[in-house]
Amino acid sequence: MSNILITGANGQLGSCLKDLSHSDSWHSFCYTDVDELDITNIEQVEDYVSKHNIEVIINAAGYTAVDKAEADVERCYLINRDATRNLAQVTKRHDIFLVHISTDYVFDGTSDVPYKPDDPINPQSVYGRSKAAGEAAIMATGCRAVVIRTSWLYSEYGNNFVKTMLRLGRERDEIRVVDDQKGGPTYAGDLAQFIMTVVGQRNFIEGTKFYHFANQGVVSWNEFAHQIMRNASLSCKVLPVSTAEYGAAAPRPASSIFDLSAVNQDFGFEIPQWQESLKKCMQKLSNQ
Repeated sequence: MSNILITGANGQLGSCLKDLSHSDSWHSFCYTDVDELDITNIEQVEDYVSKHNIEVIINAAGYTAVDKAEADVERCYLINRDATRNLAQVTKRHDIFLVHISTDYVFDGTSDVPYKPDDPINPQSVYGRSKAAGEAAIMATGCRAVVIRTSWLYSEYGNNFVKTMLRLGRERDEIRVVDDQKGGPTYAGDLAQFIMTVVGQRNFIEGTKFYHFANQGVVSWNEFAHQIMRNASLSCKVLPVSTAEYGAAAPRPASSIFDLSAVNQDFGFEIPQWQESLKKCMQKLSNQ
């Protein structure tokens, strides 16, 4: 039995990992958020790992307020770069395996073809640059790790696009949603399953490896919103708006389309289509 530390355990991904762990008799899980473990303090991380004999760290913690980060630079880097470096250094020192979650924002979003894990990065926002710095910190330590870049994360937990669209769809007759950004929505429940697949096959991994994970299929935010309304039988109209018209503090990638092929090639993991996973999540929401 392996002892697994999950940071950011109260977030969307951490909550989905908790759900999976209830039926997992192969591992023992330690769930922490900032109140239980401050990962920006390396002494706390060292102490926790030693006390609990941790063998795997899944870092689901992160500063994800993309627009707020443009002004809150220091704290964004503290969590996304410095805390990640702490985890990587402790991982290396204790021969622990690390799974770290990164983002499509490390790319500039101008590619005409899906991004492969080894494509050059070019982040355009404070958030994207801080996550890229976290990736670099992991590679600099030489620890054994898998970095998973994901996009458009949603779930039945926390605040996310799907839940916002459902709320607005019930409150308004029409809404405007950006139609010139394309990518792959990611259901956190599917990502959690892939993470546990990686953990189960970690003995085959050497050094630091990068993977891209989103649900299969490409969609715009506008089309995604349309599908949410259809699934919920809401009559709210979803009107198109450009990124420039919508306006945001932080620049967004116009293309967040990932090459997902390595997920199946290396782990035999079949990623569901985004429509299928959206239905699954919305069914869970309706049962809450």
